[in-house]
Parts: sequence; C-alpha cells; structure tokens
Amino acid sequence: MDATIYTMVRAADWRQAERTGEYRGSADDRRDGFLHFSAAGQLRASAAKHRAGEPDLLLVAVEAAALGEALRWEPAGSRAGLFPHLYGALPLTAVAAVTPLPLGADGLHVFPAGIP
Repeated sequence: MDATIYTMVRAADWRQAERTGEYRGSADDRRDGFLHFSAAGQLRASAAKHRAGEPDLLLVAVEAAALGEALRWEPAGSRAGLFPHLYGALPLTAVAAVTPLPLGADGLHVFPAGIP
C-alpha cells in the first residue's frame, strides 16, 4: 500500500529526533517493537484511543514508499483494518511534513485540512 502515513509524536521526543536524525519511537513503540503509524482515515480514532487530551503533539507525515520493507501493514488488536507499522527507526530524511496537532476547545485534536 503506497500512501502518506502518519504518526503522532510528542514535541520533546521530536526535538530529540532532530538532534539524532532519526525517530526511535515512544515508550509504547519500543515496548511493541515497532513504530505505530496510521493512514489518514485512521488518525482520528487513533488519536482518541491513544493520545486523548494530550497537548504538545506533532503530526508527522511520511510517504510509505520511502520506508521500504521495514514498513508492514498489519492488524492492530481488535481494531478493524490494517495499520502501518515500521520495524526500525524513522529516518528524518523520509519525513514529508511535521505539523502541530493542537487541542481544540472541546479537548479533541485539531487535524489539518485533508485528514478525514
């Protein structure tokens, strides 16, 4: 599946990635053995389930094709559909865009235009 995929990263973790040139994931990613990504249509549900009310997040967009065979589309527990999982660090050279993901007045994340 070729598409843009996304991950939600804490700003402090992203600053560390900028210093090293790669993002190695959150504590959850390291526990699970891969970096969790979502397709555009999966983002809102992922944010609600895993990042609800969390401030200071960045939305990191990556072209799936740039990640090669380290990217696998797999089931994620009881959730419907396949989710992109990256087995390895994310090189910052593969990142297409980084956008702030603020919280709205309702406490939900405000996604950029183009995210369904």
